[in-house]
Amino acid sequence: MGSIRAGMSATSSDSRVIALPTAAATEALGERIGAILEIGDVVFLQGPLGAGKTTLARGAVRAWTGADQETPSPTFTLAQIYDGPKGALWHMDLYRLKSADDAEELGVEEAFETAASLIEWPERLGGFAPEDRLDVALSIDGEGRRAALYGRGAWRERMHGF
Repeated sequence: MGSIRAGMSATSSDSRVIALPTAAATEALGERIGAILEIGDVVFLQGPLGAGKTTLARGAVRAWTGADQETPSPTFTLAQIYDGPKGALWHMDLYRLKSADDAEELGVEEAFETAASLIEWPERLGGFAPEDRLDVALSIDGEGRRAALYGRGAWRERMHGF
């Protein structure tokens, strides 16, 4: 599993590239993603430190829960769980994991079955990475950000919402 290729087409049916000129635009994209999430959905949030992964997650959490609430980065807690009308949303930050076995101990397989999941630093999952997922690769673009979205598996059909 690697990062999404920077040169992907903005017109491909299973991928999109979206300019995010402000933090508010990044949160708004997160809200769009959060609004269509269902139990069992997995979203990989990729990008360097400071690219906006947690900012995007904040918008997704707002859409999932229907409320403005504190959405801290789970860098030290590894996972934050938010309850919403559809069930649980796990926001995980795997940056500090040393191996994929640590991800198993965190309970990612349970999350994949019983919740929706937003995962920062997903490359730490190793073989636990599900085939059906939405990859969101964030990059710094001047003063703003750029998001490359790639639908894998069942997510290919769901990309029309972006």
